Amino acid sequence: MQYFLLKTLSRLICLLPYSLVCRIGRGLGFLHYLIAKRQRERGIAQAMSGLGISRGEAQGLIRRLFGNLGQTLMEVMYTPALTPDNIGQYVSIEGLDNLREGLKSGHGVVFLTAHMGNWEWMGAALAFAGFPMTTIVKPQPNAQYTRILNEYRKLVGLEVFNRGTNEIVKAARALKNGKVLGFLADQDGGADGVFVDFLGKKASTPAGPAIFAKKFEAVIVPGYTYHRPGGGHHVVIESPLVYERCEDPGQELYQNTARMTKIIENAIKAHPEDWLWFMKRWNTKYKGD
Repeated sequence: MQYFLLKTLSRLICLLPYSLVCRIGRGLGFLHYLIAKRQRERGIAQAMSGLGISRGEAQGLIRRLFGNLGQTLMEVMYTPALTPDNIGQYVSIEGLDNLREGLKSGHGVVFLTAHMGNWEWMGAALAFAGFPMTTIVKPQPNAQYTRILNEYRKLVGLEVFNRGTNEIVKAARALKNGKVLGFLADQDGGADGVFVDFLGKKASTPAGPAIFAKKFEAVIVPGYTYHRPGGGHHVVIESPLVYERCEDPGQELYQNTARMTKIIENAIKAHPEDWLWFMKRWNTKYKGD
């Protein structure tokens, strides 16, 4: 029943003008800002620490973030209205040649990205542009929302692999076959993560992008998206990186993970109102020196 209610709501949202979808989303985001005290306070504290700003500045930043997030959630429900013909109205892309260059190696592309802007529509725009986009996804707490998300990802041409299942083998095969494999690499990496500097503190960071890039000799291409003033999104695809090797495997993994994390950090600093500051990014405690 919950699934059909969400699908019905999505169909109704798709009938609305996009400008109204954005306004409703931003209003809902501001309402969430008011009532989600725990997330709000965590976001404010982490923004103050990560950016070295005052509490007042952090409050304004997190308020804008919640507005952006509300818009993004409404846009996700609007996804069935997207087509290859109209996607350019909503998403502009800078640096497509960088992704094309990365694919020339024939070993696939590790697409390094983060929870910024509407990352779902970034994937849709790249798939509509003809790129063989695949992604490893983490199930949402709500199983029915996960079901709809995966349906919409497939609808726009994304191939989806569920994290923590044997579908990781399929993800590896996709990369081996020269496709683009997306990694959201800004989450807490847990006990298996690599501790690197991130926004001023040691953070356990997913090692997946570095491990896959090394194993399959894949090119690393960073990309992220942020909200455009007045609606829509802008995608930035940066220059390709080659996995750097050294004699010490542990140091090699650390250096490559640190280099990729720095790219994500720079993107966040450039567009701080588009990153999910309330994530439990530093949840795994650093026990080093």
